[in-house]
Amino acid sequence: MTTIERESMEYDVVIVGAGPSGLSAAIRLKQIDRDLSVVVLEKGSEVGAHILSGAVLDTSGLDTLIPDWAERGAPVKTRVTRDDFLLLGPAGQMRIPNWTLPPLMSNHGTYIVSMGNVCRWLASEAEALGVEIFPGMAASQLVMEGERVAGVVAGEFGREADGSIGASYEPGMELRGKYVLLAEGVRGSLAKQVIEKYDLSAGHEPQKFGLGMKEIWEIDPAKHQLGRVTHTMGWPLGGNAGGGGFIYHAEDNQIYIGFVVHLNYANPWVYPYMEFQRMKHHPMIAELLEGGKRVAYGARAISEGGWQSIPKVSFPGGALLGCSAGLVNVPRIKGNHNAMLSGIEAAEAVAEAIAAGRAGDELVAYDATLRSGPVARDLKRARNMKPLWGKFGMLAGLGLGGIDMWVANLTGWNPLGSVRHRKNDAATTGVAGNYAQIEYPKPDGKLSFDRLTNVAFSGTNHEESQPCHLHLADPAVPIEVNLPTYAEPAQRYCPAGVYEVIEAEDGPRFQINFQNCVHCKTCDIKDPSENITWTTPQGGDGPNYPNM
Repeated sequence: MTTIERESMEYDVVIVGAGPSGLSAAIRLKQIDRDLSVVVLEKGSEVGAHILSGAVLDTSGLDTLIPDWAERGAPVKTRVTRDDFLLLGPAGQMRIPNWTLPPLMSNHGTYIVSMGNVCRWLASEAEALGVEIFPGMAASQLVMEGERVAGVVAGEFGREADGSIGASYEPGMELRGKYVLLAEGVRGSLAKQVIEKYDLSAGHEPQKFGLGMKEIWEIDPAKHQLGRVTHTMGWPLGGNAGGGGFIYHAEDNQIYIGFVVHLNYANPWVYPYMEFQRMKHHPMIAELLEGGKRVAYGARAISEGGWQSIPKVSFPGGALLGCSAGLVNVPRIKGNHNAMLSGIEAAEAVAEAIAAGRAGDELVAYDATLRSGPVARDLKRARNMKPLWGKFGMLAGLGLGGIDMWVANLTGWNPLGSVRHRKNDAATTGVAGNYAQIEYPKPDGKLSFDRLTNVAFSGTNHEESQPCHLHLADPAVPIEVNLPTYAEPAQRYCPAGVYEVIEAEDGPRFQINFQNCVHCKTCDIKDPSENITWTTPQGGDGPNYPNM
């Protein structure tokens, strides 16, 4: 076995992920002590390249981190001017009056933003404070010292497709820190390892997820309403799955249009991507898009478990931040503010620990603050909407969840306590033979598009000679188990066409087109046999989102 020798760099704090939580942590650390050495590693080709979010931004996190963000030129300019919730049918819609919704769901005072551009701006603020940011550096391994996480390996390049070391191999570096903060986003590969190694989910509900897909369209200026926010429920999903759509009117006659499918659906014939494409043919939406053009596409998993699914967020040598911890408020359809607040809270715990001469221990103060501060107050009130929706369906679930949130908003007390999720999303998948196959309309190339055409609008690229970053624990499972039992749902749940069942003379075979992968992590979540593990490809590969 070849021993790989790597150079090592020492920092006070190593942060994995240049999203809102990681960058907020870096900025706050430098605000507290400019002498702290802080490095942020980003697997995307640039900061923001892998950021995908709706996004309507609650600025509470940004207000806390940089109170004068407006004067400093933050790309947060489009204030929400109108806020609609619509229940869709196949040919019409019904508006849900805003006064019936709990106040926490109001978008008054929020902003429509590109979080990719917000993160680019945060990165410039961090660098001005002396933070080192290395894009194109995928953190692929943990560095352990005894039982504590002491750093990560990043920047490994040049392995051959079979995993062997190629002629242009670069071993990468060990970046070591007194503390390591994992801010990788939803289902981060290192965060997943840490959660399993230290059993951080013990005593908590399993994490739940959704798949979010988004397109940016340039539309007819006559139809554009800057600042308008629309959320939809009902059609086309019906009873097949939970979820809904969104339409945000952003700057430059652009709209952000997207669709979220909750991944706890049972029917394995559900095809989330095609549900999104079908949604755009609703008469109201089709009329809005007519004469416009799609300019970008992307997809990303969303953490939806809420308060009861947050694992222990501290471990020996580091902590979980943002969506790596699962801090999205599902009814509010927001998580960026909590991600930023978690970064701030983690940074303050780290700075206090280092000032006290500590290193490599558990940041128990951070875990305690997260569970008692503003993040907790935001998530506790909304904790039961997702499990109630999953248990009772959309209408009954929303009704019960709405009552629970109204009482919690008024009194701070949830009358239903904490409703359990019980199963992870892989385990909710049903046997294909128990469900009718769903026939989806063929994309028309004007409003709706096939997956591979849309992937071309994500800027996705992977060096084809590298090892496949999608690992099968047992290569036989897709054909021998998933195909006969579940009609191999990987063919449908992947929003980028990565997985195919190819019919051949000697029988079907499972093909992985990893070059198409947009790093959404759905396969790592929804595979009914839990046979797929998503790992990082070499740094810089994957989507290159311009302003998602």
